[in-house]
Amino acid sequence: MDVTQEQQTALVRRPGPKLNSGLVTHIERQPIDLDAALDQWQNYVDTLQVHGWNIVEVEPADDCPDAVFIEDAALMYGSTAISCNPGATSRRPEVDGVVAALTDLGYGVEPISAPATLDGGDVLKVGSNIYVGLGGRTSVAGFDALARIIEPLGATAIAVPITKVLHLKSAVTALPDGTVIGFEPLVDDTSVFGKFVAMPEESGAHVVLMGDDKLLMSANAPRSADLLAQMGYEPVLVDIGEFEKLEGCVTCLSIRLRDRPRLTTERK
Repeated sequence: MDVTQEQQTALVRRPGPKLNSGLVTHIERQPIDLDAALDQWQNYVDTLQVHGWNIVEVEPADDCPDAVFIEDAALMYGSTAISCNPGATSRRPEVDGVVAALTDLGYGVEPISAPATLDGGDVLKVGSNIYVGLGGRTSVAGFDALARIIEPLGATAIAVPITKVLHLKSAVTALPDGTVIGFEPLVDDTSVFGKFVAMPEESGAHVVLMGDDKLLMSANAPRSADLLAQMGYEPVLVDIGEFEKLEGCVTCLSIRLRDRPRLTTERK
């Protein structure tokens, strides 16, 4: 299956029956309503589809409680796909199915290999600047491995300390104009970013760029949505409350592919 320039494709993975056993690191564990989670996931997927995204559902990984948070298994830089080596050993079996899906779509996949660890949720792309969270699931070796892949492509890898959240994108994401937004109490150092705007709610720090200035974001952040609307954006709200109980957010429930495949055989 080919991805054309006009298509935007999102890889997603259905939540499995062991979701209640998903990892939590910085928050208290709460019980998950699996039926509600399935409904919320389906609505998330449907919302992407309604807004022009082609959906590719990756093979389920029912033995992996956190597999629905698919973004941690791989990431994209332009047309280059990079498979991750998650920092939590229990999550490493999630990667093979995502790599298989990317390969089926025509992408060559560059790996982050052990002992280096890298979670996709720690990687924030802002133009050619690639911010990488260090201090949680991603190691210095993982940062170095990613830099070796992306810097020859014209990107600059920038290490960002994180101590208060699971992943970098648990604290910050970016708007289409490159402005970084975040929930300031959870951001270790806002000066790392060229331009930073604080959001009034934790869930307001997370947006998925859907095109045409539309921002997919959590329904749990109405004040942040109002602020972004005042800035000229169109918030599209989805309820992902069950996934937020597991430190999830709108970014980690999909991998967005915006560029057509560029097959690669060379390993950096």
